[in-house]
Amino acid sequence: MSFACQILASYLLMFSFSTRGEAPVQKTVHGTLGRDINLDILNSQKDDKFADIRWGKNGARILQWQPGNNADQQTHKYEILKNGTLKIKHLERNDNNSNYKVDVYDPNGKNIFEGYFSLMIQEAVSKPKISWDCIKTTLNCEVKNGTDYKLRLYLNGTNIIESSKKIVYNWSNSILSEPFKCTAINQVSEESSMVDIITCPGKVDIYLIVGVCVGGIIFFIFVALLILYISKRKIQPRRRNGEGMGISTHTITSEERSRKLHQIPGSTPQTPAASQPPPPPGHRTQAPGHRPPPPGHRVHHQQQKRPPPPLGTQSHQQKGPPLPRPRVQPKPPRGATENS
Repeated sequence: MSFACQILASYLLMFSFSTRGEAPVQKTVHGTLGRDINLDILNSQKDDKFADIRWGKNGARILQWQPGNNADQQTHKYEILKNGTLKIKHLERNDNNSNYKVDVYDPNGKNIFEGYFSLMIQEAVSKPKISWDCIKTTLNCEVKNGTDYKLRLYLNGTNIIESSKKIVYNWSNSILSEPFKCTAINQVSEESSMVDIITCPGKVDIYLIVGVCVGGIIFFIFVALLILYISKRKIQPRRRNGEGMGISTHTITSEERSRKLHQIPGSTPQTPAASQPPPPPGHRTQAPGHRPPPPGHRVHHQQQKRPPPPLGTQSHQQKGPPLPRPRVQPKPPRGATENS
């Protein structure tokens, strides 16, 4: 049988009347996920006229009770109690929105009771959690577990907000001395949480905090630039004083050098060769030999380990004007010398 046919049959059975002339019983039952539930008939009191009780789910029979026959009265999922109540064990999510039917017959086979049960499964709600934010002046109420629940916020016993999701309540005062109560409720469970007093140190403006932070950063940058500017101003006079001292020392050294150059010609003593009178005509002058260099030049040449330069080069290396060379008379012929 298709699902559409089952629905049509259910509606026909709901509007049909029993043999006793009474309308069938219709109930919507809510069960808690993971727990057991009982589907009661006739106020949980079994009549002595009951001779046959039959339970079905979605058009299919699941259990049957008859006097002296206990074979069909219990399974791992279902059980028929002594009063005819059907016990469903450990409800699961796939049990949600299930339709159950019960038929009760007397010993003559007459249907004396007919009932329909629509089972809805819900998850139990958890304890609500209340939190608040003093900066945003908001109070929050929420739950983590539960299905098809409603949240209700009470202020001093008065319901002020109701919602099927998270509650966010804005207040205007920084100190709330009245108690808050948040309740989460559905068809199978109810939980509540309460806060006596909410105290905040005062309303803090986020724009004020941002302004203070920005002002501090700007002040820090200004101080850093000021320190850098002062350090540069101190360094510039030192550089100028150093440059002036360099220029003055340069001018002094150049003047001293020029004075020394002017004093050298008059201060240099004449060599003995220039002060001596010329030799007589018959005197034979010695050939100019190697002249030992002055002590200063000797030390200098010993340090550099170089051979002493000739006399001509020494004269060129001397400072000041060139020294006068001694006069050399021409040698007389041999004959004239012998005759004399």
